[in-house]
Amino acid sequence: MSPARKLTTEPGKSPGGPPETSPETSTGTSFDQRLERLEEIVAELEGGGIALEPAIERYQEGVGLLKSCRSILEGYRKRVEELSSDAEAGPKPYPADPDAQDEPDA
Repeated sequence: MSPARKLTTEPGKSPGGPPETSPETSTGTSFDQRLERLEEIVAELEGGGIALEPAIERYQEGVGLLKSCRSILEGYRKRVEELSSDAEAGPKPYPADPDAQDEPDA
């Protein structure tokens, strides 16, 4: 019987927030690695041949992986929305920009 792997978020970071610089958390496990492990668990459980207690441990691990994957995806979705809204707004000159054109008053 192997122990269930537990994944945690970095202290001080919300579980729903995106990672600052990479898709990995403090455990060093990327989204793709989590998803791959989740797929392994599903295949193992669907295949049967596993005792009840280890099956429940795998299921619990899978639920944790699913939650963390959803959380990571939600963080990335928010980042994409922010980037998209910034792109749609277009470039804005900073207040002291000497090259900025004055907008005519309406």
